[in-house]
Amino acid sequence: MKKVVKFGGSSLANATQFQKVGEIIKSDVSRYFVVPSAPGKRYDGDTKVTDMLYSCYRTAEKGGDFGGQLEAIQERYNEIIRGLSLSLSLDGEFKEIEKNFQAKAGKDYAASRGEYLNGKVMAAYLGYDFVDAAEVVRFYPDGSLDGETTNQLLKERLQDAPPSVIPGFYGAEEDGTVRTFSRGGSDITGSLVARAILADMYENWTDVSGFLVADPRIVKNPETIETITYRELRELAYMGATVLHEDAIFPVRKEGIPINIRNTNRPQDAGTLIVESTCRKPRYTITGIAGKKGFCSINIEKSMMNSEIGFGRRVLQVFEDQGISFEHMPSGIDTMTIYVHQDEFEDKEQQVIAGIHRLVQPDFVELESDLALIAVVGRGMRSTRGTAGRIFSALAHASVNVKMIDQGSSELNIIIGVANRDFEAAVKAIYSIFVETQI
Repeated sequence: MKKVVKFGGSSLANATQFQKVGEIIKSDVSRYFVVPSAPGKRYDGDTKVTDMLYSCYRTAEKGGDFGGQLEAIQERYNEIIRGLSLSLSLDGEFKEIEKNFQAKAGKDYAASRGEYLNGKVMAAYLGYDFVDAAEVVRFYPDGSLDGETTNQLLKERLQDAPPSVIPGFYGAEEDGTVRTFSRGGSDITGSLVARAILADMYENWTDVSGFLVADPRIVKNPETIETITYRELRELAYMGATVLHEDAIFPVRKEGIPINIRNTNRPQDAGTLIVESTCRKPRYTITGIAGKKGFCSINIEKSMMNSEIGFGRRVLQVFEDQGISFEHMPSGIDTMTIYVHQDEFEDKEQQVIAGIHRLVQPDFVELESDLALIAVVGRGMRSTRGTAGRIFSALAHASVNVKMIDQGSSELNIIIGVANRDFEAAVKAIYSIFVETQI
C-alpha cells in the first residue's frame, strides 16, 4: 500500500508542528510521498510565508531594498531548522532567490519559494529524497495545467523512487518558467501525485478534523461529515465550504482514489473520507449545508413565454454579452428568474434591463437585491420522502421567508434563496431539523 500525504501551512508553521507531522508520517510506512505547503501562521496576527514572499517581491519589482524582508523570511526557516536540530543550511538557496528577485523572475516564482524551501527542510528532517515540482508538474504558457504531461512526468520520476518530498503549489512551463496554482493549490499537487502513482489513499492533513455539516461560525460545534462523495463535495465547495481546493478532486476522481481529510493536531480522529461512490448509509438525511450572501435576482414576466421558442437563450445572451455568469434560473409558465452575483451585476444592471427589453420584449422586469443562496446537499435525500417539506417547515418556524427553492434532477441538492439578513437563521434552522432533532 502507498499513500500520498499533503500537509497544509498551519501543520508546518513551526518546529513543533513539523515534529507532529514527522510522527504522523513515521507511524505508517505506507505514507510514502509527502507534499508540503509553505509555513503558515504560528499565531493570530502572524504572517504566512507566502504573503511575506509576495510582499518582498513587490519591493524588488519597484527597485526597492528588499534585503531586510528576505532576511525575515530566511529567519522563519532557520527558526524551524534550529528547532529540529538539523544541520541544513539554506544560505545558497536564499542567494539564488535574491538574484532571481533582482532579475524580476516573476511573482509566481516568488510565491513558489515558500513550498520549495519547506520541501527542502521536510526532506532533510525525514531523510527522504527531494523532487523539485518544477521538474514534474507541467504548465502551459497560458498558466493552465498540462495534466497529461504532468501525469507522465510524475509516473516516470516516482515509479521506482524511494520515499520522497514533492513541494506543493507550483510547477513550471517547458522552458522552466515557474508557475503556481491558485492559493491552496498544494492540494492539487497532492492529488496529481496520488493519481500518478495510483495511490491507495490521498491523505490531506490540515487543522480541522474533516468537513463539517455546517459552518462553525454559524452553528456551534457542528457534526463532522464521516463520508462524502465527490459530487456532494463539489456542490458544497461551490457554495463556500472550503477545506480542500475544489480542483484537487479531478485527478484522483479519474482513478477512483479516495481522499481522507485529517487533523494534524488530532491524528486520532478519523476525519472525512471523500469517495467516488459508497453504499455506506449517511448518518443524516443531509450530508452538509453551505451558502453565500450577496446575490440579486432578475425576475422576467411575459405572457406565454413558455411557447416562445428561444426565449431562454435570448435572455441568457444578454447576460453573456455583459460578461455576467448566472447561478440559478428557476422558471414558471410566464416567469423566469435569474440569480447572479450582486457585485458583478450592479454596474451593468441598466444595460442588462435594456438588453432584455430589446431581445424578448417582456411584460415586466423586477430586480431584488441582498439575497443569499443556501445549498442543502445529501445523497440520502434521494431515498427520503418529504425533505423539501421539512426544510420549509424549519424555515417557517424560524420566521424565514423563502424567496426561491430549486432542486436538481439528481435529487442530490436543494438550493434555497433567502434574504441576506435571514441567512444565518436559515442555516441554523435547517441544521437543527436534520441533525439535532432528526424528526
